[in-house]
Amino acid sequence: MKKLFFLLLTTILFVSCQSKPVTGETVTIDGGSYQKLTAIELHTMLKDKDFVFVNVHVPFAGNIADTDLSIPYDQIDENLSQLPSDKNARIVLYCRSGRMSQIAAEKSVALGYTNIWDLKGGMAGWEQAGFDLEK
Repeated sequence: MKKLFFLLLTTILFVSCQSKPVTGETVTIDGGSYQKLTAIELHTMLKDKDFVFVNVHVPFAGNIADTDLSIPYDQIDENLSQLPSDKNARIVLYCRSGRMSQIAAEKSVALGYTNIWDLKGGMAGWEQAGFDLEK
């Protein structure tokens, strides 16, 4: 009986510690939609990174670790060669406060990208959640 109880308890703890998939908050715009995610959700996604991570803030104000690219928010269309050619590839955008990345997310959707994610609150929200920036 003790073994069964221990096995059941271990299974419950194991399942409850598993990361839940991050879904974000859907933002619908003309031509499509993108996902807003919190700093906590991004932190979870970075553990098993499967996306292109783009800092769109200008001027440079630091990076979140594991950033892949820096593309100015207002030059997304001029830098398509840096982005995945697969328009379904997951791309996560961020800036300092969230406004520039929102503009970049909307532009990316207008350009046909279907799996765009935007960090709510940007680097400021990341820091408020207790995470560090690279300077």
